[in-house]
Amino acid sequence: MPAGLESFYSQKVEWYDCGATGGVERSAEATAFKCAKVRVPLDYSKPDGETIEIAMKKHVATGSVRRGSLFVNPGGPGGSGVSFLETSAETTFAGVQGAYDIIGFDPRGVGSSTPITCASGDDMPAVAEAAPADAGTDGTTFEQRATRIAAQAKKLEADCAANTKPAGLLDHVDTVSAARDLDVLRALSGDEKLNYAGFSYGTYLGAHYAELFPANTGRMVLDGALDPSLTHSERKMGQAQGFERALRNYVEWCQSGQNCPLSSDPDAALQQIGDLFASANRTPIPTSDPNRSLTGTEIMTVVLVYLREYEGAWGGLNAALDQAINQNDASLFKEVVDLLAAQPMVGEGAFQGVTCLDYRVEGDMTTWAAQSKELERVSPRFGRGYEGADLACQSWGHHGTQAPRALRAKGAAPILVVGTTGDPATPYEWSKSLADQLESGQLLTWEGNGHSAYGNAGRGPCVTNAVDTFLLTGTMPKKDLTCHGQE
Repeated sequence: MPAGLESFYSQKVEWYDCGATGGVERSAEATAFKCAKVRVPLDYSKPDGETIEIAMKKHVATGSVRRGSLFVNPGGPGGSGVSFLETSAETTFAGVQGAYDIIGFDPRGVGSSTPITCASGDDMPAVAEAAPADAGTDGTTFEQRATRIAAQAKKLEADCAANTKPAGLLDHVDTVSAARDLDVLRALSGDEKLNYAGFSYGTYLGAHYAELFPANTGRMVLDGALDPSLTHSERKMGQAQGFERALRNYVEWCQSGQNCPLSSDPDAALQQIGDLFASANRTPIPTSDPNRSLTGTEIMTVVLVYLREYEGAWGGLNAALDQAINQNDASLFKEVVDLLAAQPMVGEGAFQGVTCLDYRVEGDMTTWAAQSKELERVSPRFGRGYEGADLACQSWGHHGTQAPRALRAKGAAPILVVGTTGDPATPYEWSKSLADQLESGQLLTWEGNGHSAYGNAGRGPCVTNAVDTFLLTGTMPKKDLTCHGQE
């Protein structure tokens, strides 16, 4: 164990019964789920200073032959691994939950761990990698929008700083600190090696763990990867392009089938969708609720959610667009907005806090204005929502100092990276890049649409079988394996 951290690595962990839903609350009955909270340093450079709590939730292995623990992270940043476990242990991980205790954890700053706490209403739907703040064009200049971006970030920071305890947490929710927490959790769970499945931002956390603790890295699966060598603005540019490509993929899929509500020309159809966003922002579209109309930004958020799914879910987007475009009725879009509101949320404070600490601020107003123009060029429908990322972090005031770099994880066990060719939120190029960067990385490709592949309905058994085999036996899939459709 790292010197100076002996008290954290040797603390006693009390696992207690907790329910299948509802976070880490104690249950009066024995269930398949156990929960615990452990202490870690707020600041790893000051291990004798303040401490914070990390919450874990475990789905106990159901089989007689057990391999230890499999830690999982759903992404975000700011996603709750505790909530994710409740819905995924017996679905996503159905093939391995007999052998592994599946453990979800809330990273520092999130959920049932010591959280970044902001005023009510700061939460947003759990599509954090893909939730632009604005849609369409409204005649404003970047300079005008920049004033709003900066003011919103400053207001959010003041709100979160006033409500978060300890206040210093805002300076210590970076991914490197979270990776160090994860090594404490590994040790306290009795595992010599970390077995891990991370999705989306969870791949970034996993890659940093492997870089920091290569000798402790066990069977690691990174699905829908972020490229750690990118700057903050490059990451946003890639996501804006990814969603624009995914929208075109959807349009072409729609036009190849029946009941497509869009123009038969792909470019005209894309323009229709962009016009819907812009017009609904000017005049919100009525719904079946006489007191509720939907803005273009809300409609766009639902479109983004659909684009993260595979084609089997896209029929719902056809119906919603048909109703909105041809009947001036956004009721079907509202149903999804209401569902998002009822799902576990990613806190905007945690999302902003982690992201800004992971990247140093680069550029100035001139740079950011030029980036905004490029975003609108490469992503006419979504680009504006990704502008000003560095400006927002500068205004937030808690940001990193290290330049992004490729991660090698020299000496780590084989790491399986899974990439989806049509992934909008974490473009396929990023998974290819991460697999190339990691000394022991190997890429498994799923040829299809949607965000991430393993354990997702509609992706077919090829990816799931390959990942399950790796987790259960340590055997990598054949090199350069590409899975297709339902095979």
